[in-house]
Amino acid sequence: MKTAESPIGIFDSGIGGLTVANAVLNTLPRESFIYFGDTAHLPYGDKSPDTIKRFSLAITDFLLQNKVKLIIIACNSASAAAFEAVQEHADKFGIRVVNVIDPVVEYISSSRHNKVGIIGTRATIGSQIFPAKIAAANPLIEVATLATPLLAPMIESGFVKGDISKAIVEAYLNDPVLDNIDAIILACTHYPLIKKEIAQYYKDNNKKVEILATNEIVAQYVKNLLRDENLISNSEEVEHHFYVSDFTESFADTTKLFYKKEVHLQFAPIFSGEN
Repeated sequence: MKTAESPIGIFDSGIGGLTVANAVLNTLPRESFIYFGDTAHLPYGDKSPDTIKRFSLAITDFLLQNKVKLIIIACNSASAAAFEAVQEHADKFGIRVVNVIDPVVEYISSSRHNKVGIIGTRATIGSQIFPAKIAAANPLIEVATLATPLLAPMIESGFVKGDISKAIVEAYLNDPVLDNIDAIILACTHYPLIKKEIAQYYKDNNKKVEILATNEIVAQYVKNLLRDENLISNSEEVEHHFYVSDFTESFADTTKLFYKKEVHLQFAPIFSGEN
């Protein structure tokens, strides 16, 4: 049975979701959480929706077995492809699921923006889930989307500052499809790590654009949800556990980019028998 002291479950295709975990930690410092990175199958951005659903449901089972009180799908690709399936499964256990799309749509639909740009993986952009949801919530907002597939691998490779990242960021943000936007949604949990570089681009070009990082919006949304359900923890004993479906030392080192504290990764082979 879930209690306020039960952990929050968080999962992603890899380590990008650690930006969400870090934001949750900053917003709810007394919460414990269990993080699962499906490193054996990353990235999800180029997988089919059915494949993403299958992986997401397997991870959901793992988190439910660990008695979480809430599940956060800290991956835009999985949020787009698997949220309904994951929520339907978690409903059997009375567990709410939060994705990284709906909180952002709720935030942007109540804003005064005229044209919003969205950048993300091919899976997220190809799903067209953001434009559809924003149009349903506020049809007056114009939406422009752009797939930016080089950004996530660039970030995971450690190129978050310097000439290489600057050139790639500028190449994408210069795309005409993003002309005249007054806000941009970073629709990948990797992208908060280059938020400063994106802000600098707009500053250098004298453009006033609000930059919306999903991790910060989702963390506040989770806080409000737990408060409404009287599930915010006040425990003095906070524990965080980090699991991955595949492990490399270089990957462990890279987690420091995404999460500001030392992370001890544990191997959880929940996909045994699969290719």
